[in-house]
Amino acid sequence: MAAAVFVTFVNLFFRNKDGIFNGLIALGTVASQKAYNVFAFDCPCSSGRNYYYGLAAIGVPALAFFIIGIMTNKSTWDLVFECHLRKCPKLSAAAGFAQLGTILGRAVVAPITWMVISLLQGQAYMCALSEFVDPRTLEKFPSGQHADIMAQFPCQGSVPTDLQNISAVITRRLKYESQLMGWLLVAVMSLTVFIVMCVRRCCSPLGYLQDDFWSLYRSSESSLFHRTAAIHARLLAAENVKNFFGFVDMDKEDEEMAERHKLSNISTTNWNRVTGVYLYRENNGLPLYSRLNKWAQYIREKNIEATEKEMDIFS
Repeated sequence: MAAAVFVTFVNLFFRNKDGIFNGLIALGTVASQKAYNVFAFDCPCSSGRNYYYGLAAIGVPALAFFIIGIMTNKSTWDLVFECHLRKCPKLSAAAGFAQLGTILGRAVVAPITWMVISLLQGQAYMCALSEFVDPRTLEKFPSGQHADIMAQFPCQGSVPTDLQNISAVITRRLKYESQLMGWLLVAVMSLTVFIVMCVRRCCSPLGYLQDDFWSLYRSSESSLFHRTAAIHARLLAAENVKNFFGFVDMDKEDEEMAERHKLSNISTTNWNRVTGVYLYRENNGLPLYSRLNKWAQYIREKNIEATEKEMDIFS
């Protein structure tokens, strides 16, 4: 129930390909969290250890997911490339903020999902906070028992027989606190995403339909670019192997592709011109949706001066 609600929440705010991708990330995180609780989670039920173990069970996987999300995001390396090649001072604040927001927005999906599911299930929270329950707030708690006994309540087998009836009370209290925090986190994230989307729409120079078209264009360009790059790399490798051995074992489809198209080696300058951070631009009223689009437009116009000026320095 909790997992389904949270995945629905994710998809409400992320549309199209991004929505599917973020939904898959959330589902994968939920599955990982469930598997961890079943096969790996084992509260030590010892005073002084429960707290660190419970916090680690919630925070460490979330941190790992966050770092992995940043590392696997193409936008991260666009930003690194921009700072490395064109120097960060040439990167405008708006472009840097927009790129950073894109990176963080994608990276927090898995960590937030992990934290929310962990809190809604309550096991890690119960382990971490059980030893801090004040026995004086519990009815019929034996006065002779030391407060350290509280650390044993997450493990049913460790609870003394005379305290078994109090175990359910402590479990309900800690689950209530844990689930309350989980739903508050969902509410805060929902409100944050809503505000961010409103600000993005208000600041965007594009209308709703053109913004959707831009998203479709970026997705299509990325897909076609990578498919074509894979073929180009294979044909270039085949040509070099053929030059070395005098022949090459190619598939029939690749042979036909090589015969139909003249293969050219792309210069590093051109690779650099289509790589890096990009914000929406226009040229004489015509939209330029990406660095590749901008490069192609100037090449079609044979505007070499503009190509050198605009493509080598981000503006």
